[in-house]
Amino acid sequence: MKQKIVFILLTIMTIAAFYERGYFSTNHYTISNDAGNLEYAFNNQISNLQVEGEGIVAKVLRDDTEDIRHQRFILRISGEQTVLIAHNIDLAPRVENIKNGDKVKFFGEYEWNKKGGVIHWTHRDPNKKHVNGWIRYQDRQYQ
Repeated sequence: MKQKIVFILLTIMTIAAFYERGYFSTNHYTISNDAGNLEYAFNNQISNLQVEGEGIVAKVLRDDTEDIRHQRFILRISGEQTVLIAHNIDLAPRVENIKNGDKVKFFGEYEWNKKGGVIHWTHRDPNKKHVNGWIRYQDRQYQ
């Protein structure tokens, strides 16, 4: 009986240490945009969702240069749904020569908003506390 209690306590302590280091997070789940998962996240106002998918560039926007700089473009991921990609160009290289109609793959964190949502964290985390994201465009990965 004493061995079981020691085992359970060690297991709990190990899990707690993993949580503290960010290996587990109740706020980050990974899904793909297959079968309408991003549509589901949008319709149910779900945020902090790690997503992987692809879309077609609907519009290239000006960079956001306030505070942390982000390259921004809108992707159409299904018939009606679009998402804003906010790619941190202070931490990752700019996606070169992107234009309307181009196919882009992504892995990042989805945040809900009423316009369709935003995908960010499309780069490596220098602090190693967040899942690394990326953008793939024309056979090149940006992160």
